[in-house]
Formats: sequence, structure tokens, C-alpha cells
Amino acid sequence: MGERIVAVVVAYNRRELLTQVLAKLAAQTRPVDALVVVDNASSDGSGEVARTHPAVTEVVTLPRNTGGAGGFTAGIARAVAQHAADYVWIMDDDTLPTPTALAELLAAKARYGGSPALLASKAVWTDGTEHPMNTPRPRPFLARAARLRAARAGVQHVRTASFVSILLDARAIAAVGLPRAGYFLWNDDFEYTAALLRGRTGLFVPDSVVVHATKVLGDSSADPGDRFEWEVRNKLWALRSRRSFEPLERVAYAGASVLRWVRTLAKSPDPARLRRVGAVGLRAGLAPAPATPAVLADTPVAGDVLHVESLRLPSAPPPPAARVERRGGRALPGACQLVSGVSVLVSTYLGDDAAQLRRALRSVTVEQTCPPSELVLVTDGPLRPEVEEVVADLGTRSRTDPVAGLSVTVVRLAANLGLARALSAGLAHCRYDVVVRQDADDISLPTRLATQLPLIAAGKDLVGSAIAEFETDPAEPGMIRRYPQSQADIARLMRRRDPFNHPSVVYRRSVVEQVGGYQHLALMEDYWLFARMVAAGAAAANVPEALVAYRVGEGAYRRRGGWKLLVSEVRMQSKLWQLGIVTWVGLLFNLATRGGYRLVPTGLRRRVYALLTRRGGQ
Repeated sequence: MGERIVAVVVAYNRRELLTQVLAKLAAQTRPVDALVVVDNASSDGSGEVARTHPAVTEVVTLPRNTGGAGGFTAGIARAVAQHAADYVWIMDDDTLPTPTALAELLAAKARYGGSPALLASKAVWTDGTEHPMNTPRPRPFLARAARLRAARAGVQHVRTASFVSILLDARAIAAVGLPRAGYFLWNDDFEYTAALLRGRTGLFVPDSVVVHATKVLGDSSADPGDRFEWEVRNKLWALRSRRSFEPLERVAYAGASVLRWVRTLAKSPDPARLRRVGAVGLRAGLAPAPATPAVLADTPVAGDVLHVESLRLPSAPPPPAARVERRGGRALPGACQLVSGVSVLVSTYLGDDAAQLRRALRSVTVEQTCPPSELVLVTDGPLRPEVEEVVADLGTRSRTDPVAGLSVTVVRLAANLGLARALSAGLAHCRYDVVVRQDADDISLPTRLATQLPLIAAGKDLVGSAIAEFETDPAEPGMIRRYPQSQADIARLMRRRDPFNHPSVVYRRSVVEQVGGYQHLALMEDYWLFARMVAAGAAAANVPEALVAYRVGEGAYRRRGGWKLLVSEVRMQSKLWQLGIVTWVGLLFNLATRGGYRLVPTGLRRRVYALLTRRGGQ
């Protein structure tokens, strides 16, 4: 069976040209296997033209004009997630492919061999002149053998290309992710193709020809008017993209960009205007680019974007081998009807106290005003005899059963594997998508589920709450730890520290699994999980009320320090940098401040933690 090619055309208010593009695609000597048109909220009937064309497989109508960046991101996501594309062939609605354009791309791929991540067509203007706006950048410093191999195949190696007729390998898309939808226009193709071709092969295929029917024939130094703001902003975003360029490349491309801007200003009839809008772009470009899932969260492709973005994240490790016991099965009175079912996930180990575990389990089950549907308890290795007695009572409906006959699954691990692996084992046996986390020594307030589950039912994927710390008596709480409530504030705090209290969260298991689940990172597995969830576009919130009484002591603050935690901190910050959550400046700042925090005396660490937590909660 041959490769499945899905063509994507992004359309915006060029109805006549779109009609021609669709006719050209229908006349390809190698037919496409599916054709997706992204209608970028056109007002001229372009969407209707696409919907009534026999060659079109699907029309994705966006609620607003998201620019070329948003349109191509939407189309690529839909092609990979819904149309099982092996390759995605993308172009604008002013790109007219000649009849053999696709066939020549595939023929060149076969001649060259291997698995090029990208193949680019030759774009010409309506008079046959090669279009300067779409000439791919050659790959510099290429080995002689690579040049000869390309020449024999009739192709040229490239480092970047425009979105005017390029064929993308879906495997490279899965590895890199999607274009940055927040760019709107300009440099989105520069950044994205650079990311695809960092360490991968990209080929320019002169025999594959398309006509780029722009109104005028011009290059990228033509006067852009107010759009110069986007040129400056997006170029800064692109050059700061850690997925796209090596350090020396950043320097070279930055220098080339400055020279081009100088030429643009020199040729402009209104250089003062360009300087003004360029300054606006400069300020915007120094801020982080908006996350693609957030930009397209209100569109029909939101789920596709989340799916494709999650493909580049680490895959979940297989759950450890475990012995599973199922007991009980009674629905508690007033069981929650806000969602179809709720699992409570708890892990216990040798160091836990029996009375505290019994109290914790009662608090999150029978004492809830909106009780859960099941309890999943993981025994992380051998337990104390008195804790084993608590586990043996679960689901029995006996007088000492802390959950009063609720459906219980006990997942037994033969050895202590740590919290991340224990929770992974438990998640694998949760029967419901909505999962409530509970620690074995904390106490959930009776209204916890009734407060958090409405947010989950309304579409949130991850909901935390404030917690009230206590040492011996939960009726005498100490510090209240509050974290930001809005998605934007959560993402902002994520750059500095974990914006959730792990024992307070409720989440969707499907989203957790989609980003790779819990992964071992000493005392930071929750931070790493939540960072991946938010980066992949999970809808998140925190409740301002303290819904969990959180047990602390000198041991809790001692465990947050030491050389082992310093190593975890370095690994965590590196992962945040690789994921694009922190900049390299933020990385160094965090290592200096958080790394130092790991090594100070326990008493000082406790005071610093209290100060930082109070600030973070404002």
C-alpha cells in the first residue's frame, strides 16, 4: 500500500483563486488521498466553494481569521489526527500546482532514498519567473558526498522553506509538533521548517512546479507597512525558538534579518512609520509566543492540536507488574452525578501510619458531600502490619471498613518503586476518566469534590485547590498555600515553580496518559506531569478555597533539600527548557535560586518556602 498523501489548502477571501487551486489539485497525475480546506473565516463564499467541490474531503471552518500560521496549524493537525496522513502537502489558496507537482515530489523522494522530512516545490510567478519570496534557503556547510547524492537525484538540500507547496513527513510532524499558531502571518514557515529540518533532511525539487499567483512579484524586503510589526515580532520569536536553530545559526540569521530590515527601511516611502511599528514588534517579540493549543482552543481542531502536540512528548512507561484485588461495589449515598464516574487514586507505602491512612480514606470517600464511584489504592511495596489491616478492611462493609463498602481496587506492588511508578500502576486500573488524587496522610474537606467536579464537568482537564498546612491537629491549620486560578497565571507561574498542590488535584486520566503519564523524577514527578499537561494545552484552574488539610512537619521540609533534590532540580529545569516553558535566562535564574534553596539549612528552607508560597498565591 502506498503512502497516504493529504493535501491542505488554507483559504481566506480569494474565492476565484481557490476555485482554480482546487481544480489543479483535482487534476494531479498522482491524485491526493484526501483534500482538507481550512476556511479562515472567509466572507466571500470561499467556504461554500470548497464545500461543494467534488475533490474536497473536508472543510474545516475556523471561527475567526487566524492568519496563515493558524490556518496551516489547523490543517496539519486535522490531516494527521483525523485523516491518517503519512505525508501532508500544504499550500495557500493562491498556489496553483502544475499537473505533475505532487508526482515529481514523490519521484524525487524515491530517487534520493531514505526519509526526507520535507520536500519543497519550485514556486514561480504567473510569468514563469522564479518567485523570490519562496526560494528555499540552501543548507550551508554540506558535505561533498551529500551534495553529489542530491545532484544525482535532481534535488538540492535546504535548511528552511516556505509554506508554498511543501510535502511534510507525518513522522517529523509527530517528533517536532505543530507550527506556532500565534505568529498569525510571516516567519511561521521559517521557524517551523527550521525545526523540522534540524537534524533531518529537506530537499528542494525543481521539477515540481507551482505558480504562486501573488498580486505583485516581490521579495521579503518589499515595504510591508504596518505588517512590519509581525515581521519583527515573529522573527524574534523564531530566532529564540530552541527547537529550530543551533546557536551559530541564530547569529547568522539574526544578522541577515537586520540587514534586510535596513534595506526595507531604506526603500520605504515612510520609514518613520516602519520604525514605529517595528518598535511595537520588538517589544512583543521579547515576550514569549502564545502556546499553539491556547491560540486554537476555541476552534474545531482544538482536540486534534492537543493530540498532535502530545505526540512529541515522552511516552508513558509501561505500568509495573502488580497483583490486583477488587472488592466492594456499593454506591455511596448521594454519589456524585456531575460526571459519569469518579476514581480516587491513593498510594501507600511502608512509612505511612495506619490511623492517618484510615482518616485520609474516609475523608475523600464517605465524608464527601459528593462521593466518588471507586477507590484505587496502590500498596507501594511491603506495608506495616497495622496498615495491612486497614487495607484488608477496605470494601468489606465491616464496622472497620473506612469506605463503607465502596468499590475498591487494591493494586499491590511487590517492591517499593516510588510515587511516580506507583501512581502509574494505579492509573492503569482506574475505571473512570475523572481521577481525584489523595495522599495517604492528608484530609480532604467534605466539600472538596462538590467544589472541584463542576469545573471538570465544565471542560477543565486539571483542577487544583489551596491547601491548609497542619502538623498534628487539622483543626489548628497553619499556612494556607494558594496558587493562581486562571490559565494564564498558572502558565506564568509554571516557569518558576509548580502551580499546583499535588494532593489537591483532580484531572482527566485521558489527558494525563496523552502526555506520557507520571514519570519518575524524585519529588518532582507532579511538577513534570503538570508542565507537560499545560504545555500540551490542557485546560487548568485552581480553586481559591483550601479543600485539603495537608500534613507537614520538619521531615517534609528536610525532604525538599539535599543533593538528590538538587540533581532533580537540574533535570527538571532542563526539561522545562526543552519543552519551551522557560527561556535560557529563566533556566539560569531558576537554577541559581531553586538550586540554592535545595542546599540551605532546613529551618531557613521552611521560612523561604512560606514566603514564596504566599507570594505565588497572590
